Amino acid sequence: MELHGSRMGRAVMTAFAAVTLATAVPAASAAEAPLPRIDLTVLVVDDGGGAVDAILFELRGTGVPYRRIDLTDPGRPVVDAAFLSDTVDGRPRARYQGVVVPDEDPFGADTAAGAAENAALFAYEKTFGIRQVDAYTWSHPGVGLEYTDNGGYAGTLDGAPTALTAAGRSGPFGYLDGPVAFEDNSPSVMESHGYAGRPREGFTSYLDTPVGDGTARGSLIGEYAHDGRNELVVTFAYNRHQRQFRVLARGIVEWLTQGVHLGQSRHYFSVHVDDVFASDARWDTERNCTPGDFDCVGDGEETAPIRMTAADAAYAAAWQRTAGFTLDMVHNAGAGEEWKAEHGGSDPLTDRLLADKAQYRWINHTYTHPFLGCVQDVSVVPWQCAKDAAGNTRWTSRAEISAQIRDNHDWAVRKGLSVDRTELVTGEHSGLKTLPQQPADNPNLAGALADNGVRWLASDNSREPQQRPVGTARTVPRHPMNVYYNVGTAAEMTDEYNWIYTSAADGGSGVCATDPASTCLPEPLDTATGYATRIVPQEARTALGHVVANDPRPHYVHQSNLAEDRILYPVLDKVLADYRALFAENTPVVNPRQREVGTELQRRAAWQAALAAGRVTAYRIGDTVTVRTPSGVAAPVTAPAGTVKQLLLTTTAFGSAYAGARSAWTTPELFQSAITLRLPT
Repeated sequence: MELHGSRMGRAVMTAFAAVTLATAVPAASAAEAPLPRIDLTVLVVDDGGGAVDAILFELRGTGVPYRRIDLTDPGRPVVDAAFLSDTVDGRPRARYQGVVVPDEDPFGADTAAGAAENAALFAYEKTFGIRQVDAYTWSHPGVGLEYTDNGGYAGTLDGAPTALTAAGRSGPFGYLDGPVAFEDNSPSVMESHGYAGRPREGFTSYLDTPVGDGTARGSLIGEYAHDGRNELVVTFAYNRHQRQFRVLARGIVEWLTQGVHLGQSRHYFSVHVDDVFASDARWDTERNCTPGDFDCVGDGEETAPIRMTAADAAYAAAWQRTAGFTLDMVHNAGAGEEWKAEHGGSDPLTDRLLADKAQYRWINHTYTHPFLGCVQDVSVVPWQCAKDAAGNTRWTSRAEISAQIRDNHDWAVRKGLSVDRTELVTGEHSGLKTLPQQPADNPNLAGALADNGVRWLASDNSREPQQRPVGTARTVPRHPMNVYYNVGTAAEMTDEYNWIYTSAADGGSGVCATDPASTCLPEPLDTATGYATRIVPQEARTALGHVVANDPRPHYVHQSNLAEDRILYPVLDKVLADYRALFAENTPVVNPRQREVGTELQRRAAWQAALAAGRVTAYRIGDTVTVRTPSGVAAPVTAPAGTVKQLLLTTTAFGSAYAGARSAWTTPELFQSAITLRLPT
């Protein structure tokens, strides 16, 4: 048995902060039974399958407390009436606000013990009005559907033309707008399988697909109301990564918790454009390397560097206005000043970017983009950290790091850029540990960050996906987009992509054949068409997967991708277009800046630590919900639209509107030991 979340029913220390969500409830007379207490924890009965795992992933990722029962564990507790409920302060208590099970027969009714556990669970749900999600089952009358041989369908669902029903749009999936596209990434692989059955009495379909001759429709997700209980019946297989689950996951949780729960979710998308004002080296399609890199050897002329022009800058500003999206310009002012000095003192690019400066966000990327870790010994390949005469690692000094941060920030302030002193992206994320050559942070880095008031330091999510402290600062992991820094054209991008992802026999590096995290292309892409037909859809799909997974981490690219062929825009256009085709206007893309991402990750870490330590208590009595957390730990709470927050003498709207609900990180107000929210009647 795994316990994740709060241990409900324990006395709470007075040092804990209290958060109370409430609605007006008629007072019970002395003769009436007291309203039950329902703890805000989800019970998850886990069979080890992908469907239950996916729902666990959603609960964990959005901060919903849960308790997991492992069906394969012979020492697990027996699920009986005593396990599910008890009495606290003379009031009946339901320990769980919702139940996730593998299917409609979670414990196996074919054995006496399993049948008894099923009976206890179903009686509990009926008594307390608790909902149950059947994570994956088949179409049959036991879940309110006809067998598939009676006008239904069973088989692959790759690319299936699904649609929300009117009940789905007005109910738990009202944040969706368009059809939910089932993934079909490979014609040679079945990625989705399921059953589409025609509803029987008591069943309300939320998502369906055409069956038979196409005039009838079969349900893929729906609600089965029977015997005083409510089950959400899912009849297609899925895993935590598939888009169809990711876009439906929010609605599954909202249905399960009846719209009131701990945790919250947003769809985040930020794009950092590194090296602005600087130039980037160019991929050599003949030598299959980038001149200037330590491992690029052999005869050949230096390739011309890639740098945006004034026209590229004007296009970027116009694109933002059309797309309704703001880019973060991660800039190196000193590199721009050097370029200007080398070109007669004139720089139309900088002039254009500064003229449009208010249209972007700006982030300090150091003045000239040096490597800020150990001093690199480039006489060997791969490079290694240089040593002094005593054999100690030589490091970039605190003074040099500090000057790079300070000079770039001061230049930005003089030019009127909207730069935030607390945010920093070092060149190549240098200064942070770089395996295998530099297994530790530069010991001078933390001090230099403190010297300049830096609190949020970018890191590479592919190397360090978790936020961590660096002195008094914290990292903000960023997703690298598979649009390379050293290409300005689609043909160059495809050529380098072919080198990385094709076998040696096909003219590639062959690395893909030895890297367990990589897959080789069956044949090289056409350099004239491969970027548009293969790379753009694939990279857009990856980025959108992050967006719909409640992942606030920014994505990063380089200024070279806005130059020449401007190859970044097709990727961004597809991400935004696909997103807006899926989601309703009440669920917009959230475009946070770096400090906001850092704060979100920090809050999540504190919340998860409090849950894991059993230091969160949350329960509902009627329409009043009480949450207690350790002092200083904010609680993420989601509640219905129309919820207001009770202050000392007045009320105010609770949280912010998103996806048809209200949600926020919340703590007690000044002079209050509890926060009261009144839910709409």
